[in-house]
Amino acid sequence: MIAKRIIPCLDIKDGRTVKGVNFEGLRDAGDPVELARRYAEEGADELVFLDITATKEKRKTLIDLVKKIALEIDIPFTVGGGIRTTEEIADLLHAGADKVSLNSAIVRDPELINRAAAQFGSQCIVAAVDAKRTDDQWTVYISGGSKNTGKDALKWMKEVEERGTGEILLTSMDRDGTKEGFDLELLKEVNEFVTIPVIASGGAGTSQHCIEAIKEGKADAVLAASIFHFQEISIKELKKQMEQEGITVRNKMKLN
Repeated sequence: MIAKRIIPCLDIKDGRTVKGVNFEGLRDAGDPVELARRYAEEGADELVFLDITATKEKRKTLIDLVKKIALEIDIPFTVGGGIRTTEEIADLLHAGADKVSLNSAIVRDPELINRAAAQFGSQCIVAAVDAKRTDDQWTVYISGGSKNTGKDALKWMKEVEERGTGEILLTSMDRDGTKEGFDLELLKEVNEFVTIPVIASGGAGTSQHCIEAIKEGKADAVLAASIFHFQEISIKELKKQMEQEGITVRNKMKLN
């Protein structure tokens, strides 16, 4: 079995890590450089950095902060927020990112996926999809979750795969920050549509939620923020519980 990944997420606003509920009511969660260092030491498999207001503020990702974090960690590092061009992708990869997460820009210009995958390789390109349940389907939202595109989320995720995306970071806006568990129905549906890895995001509150996302939702990785930021669950303990449930995890040497 392919090892499943545990990925802490740093949502960044004004240079600080923040966390809210349903993309609103943000509160401070700490210094991103210190948190990144801690997660790498605790055995996180990867780290995601999302500059959550870059698109709405129409500015580039905080590249100096990306450089500082990259110097502190030795695990794969994905960066997203406000990225609009292949030149900006190149800048972030040169700054220390291993992958970039694209969301609003690829909805507005889907060909950006093709260009980026051709230039940097699919393994560097993550399609971030913020999905919200509306009536009988999930709809894609952009601009930090503030704009409803009307796009069918499942069809969009199939399209980003076909265009060359290496993996999908799927956030359930309905579950984001609620700690009520991942949207297992959404995860199951997506995995019937796509064959590339899907990272589950939105709703982690317990270790069991993460286990369910993998075993029932068929996620390849689980991403969480507040449960790690506020030390409600340790990465080491989560991996132990996952192993006890028969899930193969990475970085076993750090579980002892």
